[in-house]
Amino acid sequence: MPGLVSVKTPPDAPPLRISVPETQPAQIQTQTPQRSESANFKTPSPVTKKPPSPSPSRSKPSPDRRKKQSESPNPILSEASLDNPDLGPFLLKLARDTIASGEGPGKALEYAIRASKSYERCAVDGEPNLDLAMSLHVLAAIYCSLGRFEEAVPVLEQAIQVPDVARGSDHALAAFSGHMQLGDTYSMLGLVDRSIACYEEGLKIQIEALGETDPRVGETCRYLAEANVQAMQFDKAEDLCKRTLEIHRAHSEPASLEEAADRRLMALVCEAKGEYELALEHLVLASMAMIANGQDNEVAAIDVSIGNIYMSLCRFDEAVFSYQKALTVFKSSKGDNHPLVASVFVRLADLYHRTGKLRESKSYCENALRIYSKPVPGTTAEEIAGGLTEVSAIYESVDEPEEALKLLQKAMKLLEDKPGQQSTIAGIEARMGVMFYIIGRYEEARNSFESAVAKLRGRWGEKIDEAAELFEEARLILEQECGSCHQDTLGVYSNLAATYDAMGRVVDAIEILEHVLKLREEKLGIANPDFEDEKRRLAELLKEAGKTRDRKAKSLENLIDPNSKRTKKEGTKRWPGLGFRS
Repeated sequence: MPGLVSVKTPPDAPPLRISVPETQPAQIQTQTPQRSESANFKTPSPVTKKPPSPSPSRSKPSPDRRKKQSESPNPILSEASLDNPDLGPFLLKLARDTIASGEGPGKALEYAIRASKSYERCAVDGEPNLDLAMSLHVLAAIYCSLGRFEEAVPVLEQAIQVPDVARGSDHALAAFSGHMQLGDTYSMLGLVDRSIACYEEGLKIQIEALGETDPRVGETCRYLAEANVQAMQFDKAEDLCKRTLEIHRAHSEPASLEEAADRRLMALVCEAKGEYELALEHLVLASMAMIANGQDNEVAAIDVSIGNIYMSLCRFDEAVFSYQKALTVFKSSKGDNHPLVASVFVRLADLYHRTGKLRESKSYCENALRIYSKPVPGTTAEEIAGGLTEVSAIYESVDEPEEALKLLQKAMKLLEDKPGQQSTIAGIEARMGVMFYIIGRYEEARNSFESAVAKLRGRWGEKIDEAAELFEEARLILEQECGSCHQDTLGVYSNLAATYDAMGRVVDAIEILEHVLKLREEKLGIANPDFEDEKRRLAELLKEAGKTRDRKAKSLENLIDPNSKRTKKEGTKRWPGLGFRS
């Protein structure tokens, strides 16, 4: 996250005025009262002294003494001491030092909570306290390090209310950092829309404080562009990328590393929009900048992206050349078993599958899986899961659903305890549902679909409602302008039925699909390939609702060409004897 507020203790903070006794704390002091010298004096006895009793009764503190020890308050952590204005900086420093010493975030969390409480108690009414905002930022960061993102959200929401932007750059910086940190937290929770809204507010504050052409504004624009790419809002991402390029061109040397990073992101946006030639142009310029700066590994990464563009353009020979260049660099700099090498193997496997060279495709898949099965130290679970998911797509495309399913299960297991991966896991579960359905494990397929929908509904619930409203409005317009039998109108009907299904409005979805099928059967004919898909969807919804559809359709497809049907097996490439290696 760009531009975080420093969490260092202010250098001019007064020393902490807490009276701590120089002797040992009360809880570990002996409670035996002192005796006078006269009381201790005894006349020597002529009787031989007995050895000390072996009884351990006095070797340990008595229960009463332990109780007194536990009741002794810690002067730093007591509630009464929170009114001391010097306690907040001291506890905040303790929290930072505890984290730096590696003692774990548990104790640091306790210090940070009490530091925030102390700052709140000592705050002057009506006066914003930046130290309070700083302590809340630290507290939220500790919550996030513990994976407790939901608890970090209200802390950050309080923190962004503290600064008064009109009071100067320090307040503006605190407000900016709070919004950006809150955006990161929402992102880890999978709430992308809220995350982007926080980033946009932070960018607005930063521009007001620094101006529109400051290089730091450019970094934030790129950060926001990346978030929009993840949300598939490519037009917004493209505008932000252009803005970032303009800022960096004004403040950096030609072919700078900053410009190269901007162009790589711009290429990603152009590729997503299908503008492959423009994406290729940006990647070539980025590669030249990286070469000029001696960044060999970055050049190799760009070569992989160039290979992806060439493959999208069906320029397969040039794609192979780009992939092989990257593979040579990664092997020499990272080693033969690095996940970057495996990622290039996956790209080559996909390319050879597309060109019908199934033997080569199988070989590269096996090489990639060998690396993912024994990852080198430092490889993240996300890297391995992403690679397994890509390989599973190739297995699926060659009609090996059971092998694809094994890989997806491994990928999901790797991501289960990782924060911010709910959407990725939902996508994997949806694909697993398809695989389960193909191999006839219908109950498991249903469970996978339901789990995926639950995760996506938690993230996209507001968007689904908005989509339903838009489709309903589009349906009314198209019915008036084009008629109910027009292909565009039928497409809106189908999308609206899918949206209703996602919202749980099964009855409404059934009603729309029955209307669409009736139109096709009675007026349009059923030779359209969408008919079978819509019929299958309706059958699934009716089964879920416990209903049936008795109407039988007369197929125009059979009248036109009775031999036009082709089974899935006949139209699918398959690897003979392809086995999964664990």
